[in-house]
Amino acid sequence: MAGLIDELVDVMTMENDIYKELIPIADEKTRVIIKNDLDALQKITEREQLTIEKINTLERRREEVIINIGTVLSRDPKELNMKELIRVMGKQPQEQRRLEKVHDELKETLQRLVTINDRNKELINQSLEMIQFNMNLIQSTRMAPGVNNYTRAAGESDIRQAGTGMFDAKQ
Repeated sequence: MAGLIDELVDVMTMENDIYKELIPIADEKTRVIIKNDLDALQKITEREQLTIEKINTLERRREEVIINIGTVLSRDPKELNMKELIRVMGKQPQEQRRLEKVHDELKETLQRLVTINDRNKELINQSLEMIQFNMNLIQSTRMAPGVNNYTRAAGESDIRQAGTGMFDAKQ
């Protein structure tokens, strides 16, 4: 059992390390979103995807270890969350402390990452709202014929059909 707990602690430590790698990437993403640099945003997203693939691999490995622990303890692995596993390890205080420590560190790292990602999500939503506002503004000025035209023939030569949008669907 101690070997399985060691393996679980190792996997969770590696997961925590990889999540910590995502924090500066997410901070960089914030700066790129603010600058509205789409090329840099795409590169950051690709880096994030590579890191997430590593996390997914470790997550599958962690699930396998939990299944093995459940088998040893004669318990359903689906019912073995970290708090329950820490409680069960009460008779082995050294393993219990190690498991608690890595669990708390991972929880703290994930909370930091969630905070940054929520901020980035809000910035992206604001950016999208601004784009939508600008598109609506452009479209409404295009639909108002002759408003900003000061030539003598303005009423005849520059009238546009109401309802024509910014994008030509026939192209």
